[in-house]
Amino acid sequence: MLLQQSPELDSVYVADAVGHMLMVQRYPEPAVRHIARSHGITQETWEYKPLPDDQRDPRQRFQTQRVEVRQSQYNPVARTWFTEAVRTGQPVWTTPYIFQAAQELGVTYAIPDYRRDGDDVQLMVVSGDVTLGRLSDFVHQFSSAGYGHSALISAEQQVLARSDVPGRTRSLSSPQGGVLGAIHAHLQAEGRDGTASVHFPLMIDGQRFLVQASRIASTGWQLVSWVPEDQLLGGLRRSVLLALGAMMVFLGIVLLLALHLSKRVTTPVEQLSHIARRIGRLDLDELPRVNSPVLELQHLDHALDESARGLRAFRRFVPLDVVQQLLDEGRPLQPSGEPREVTVMFTDIHGFTTLAESTPTTVLVDQLTQYFNVASEVIARHGGTIDKFTGDGIMVLWGAPTELPDAELKACQAALALLEATDRLNARWAEQQLAPFDTRIGIHTGVVVAGVLGAHDRLAYTAVGDTVNVASRIEGINRKLGTRVLVSDTTAQALAGRLTTRPIDAVELRGRQQPLMVHELLPLTRGD
Repeated sequence: MLLQQSPELDSVYVADAVGHMLMVQRYPEPAVRHIARSHGITQETWEYKPLPDDQRDPRQRFQTQRVEVRQSQYNPVARTWFTEAVRTGQPVWTTPYIFQAAQELGVTYAIPDYRRDGDDVQLMVVSGDVTLGRLSDFVHQFSSAGYGHSALISAEQQVLARSDVPGRTRSLSSPQGGVLGAIHAHLQAEGRDGTASVHFPLMIDGQRFLVQASRIASTGWQLVSWVPEDQLLGGLRRSVLLALGAMMVFLGIVLLLALHLSKRVTTPVEQLSHIARRIGRLDLDELPRVNSPVLELQHLDHALDESARGLRAFRRFVPLDVVQQLLDEGRPLQPSGEPREVTVMFTDIHGFTTLAESTPTTVLVDQLTQYFNVASEVIARHGGTIDKFTGDGIMVLWGAPTELPDAELKACQAALALLEATDRLNARWAEQQLAPFDTRIGIHTGVVVAGVLGAHDRLAYTAVGDTVNVASRIEGINRKLGTRVLVSDTTAQALAGRLTTRPIDAVELRGRQQPLMVHELLPLTRGD
């Protein structure tokens, strides 16, 4: 298919580091060449195809007419196009050499590529051949209008193709002699043979020529075009523009050839690497798919898609916002912890056990799901991080894993917002004759040990310490006092009067020697 789409190529082939090669050629006759090298011997299998014929039955165009098997010393790994591509690690053009298949001089364009197969990385080199005869056909296009001629000179100062000599170029020659020799000598004398693009008039044997010389950077070749100035009288501007346009067409063909071969490999790889980076950032929504004729790239695309689908399912069970914050901060995902001052909230549904016994399971699960969705939205809106769901309760952190200014205020505002959202939810459930949820909340501020805790094969970001225990027990005091939201004295003082609290009393907490002063957080009035 690549050979059909690239008429400028005589053959295309790919070789690996162990000496295997697959080649498809159109010249001197259509054939597919399989090369397998083992123990210093090359086994070549040639499958010859029919000549192109538009009238031929499409099913017979690629039928094998005959097969030849031969042994040779041909070693792809030792060829210049292979060694230079591997040495430079980038696309290369070779110096002219005799093609074994066509027995003609030509040049090869080679691109190194590395394919991953599991844990192994396989070196491949993709190449295409262009004979000097085909280059000559391209160069002759510049003289088709009959006004002048062109020549293509290699980096080794050899003529690859020229239009001032009839027929196709079959061998290398020196640019010495004639008009081309005078132009070449002038370019070298003026030091212009390395210039990207120059144009100048030149007097040769009493005749004035307009000369255009261009350097093709990717090959090191030089394209030289010349035309007698007297042929341009009466139409100089039009003819010069035509010559320049033809030159740009030729440059475009060469550049498109390089881009065509490289982008068929590099573009899908770049797209897949972009997808992999998105997966690494846990950006898993609406990932594009990459279509490529290369089987290995198809496998990589399928593997990335399966990874993304697995992570999309997994993120329902872990707090991906916490994981993302840890990755952004460069923290290792291994057991670790650090002291940090946070505000901890515990919520609980009063009488949930009794409610669960009298409510059908499907109804109860649906109510819990609606409640947790509302609570998660409220908590996220106020900057909290859900540490875990504990049955019908929730443990929330403000100030971890990322420091949060005014953590106490945001936690208390979230508590009041959660009560309002729960009341609205209960009102809707009442219309459906469903039992309401009575949410109770406890909040405390203090120092905890926060970090990635757990076993080596099962980790969770959480906080532990006395502050967490106190917040949990403050929540439990609501049942005795008949309150909905209780905060510790430390949290209440940090509010500094920005929210309304009512001091309750110093209460005894299990496990603590000193009583703890608690305050009731009162709902906002309309004036607030």
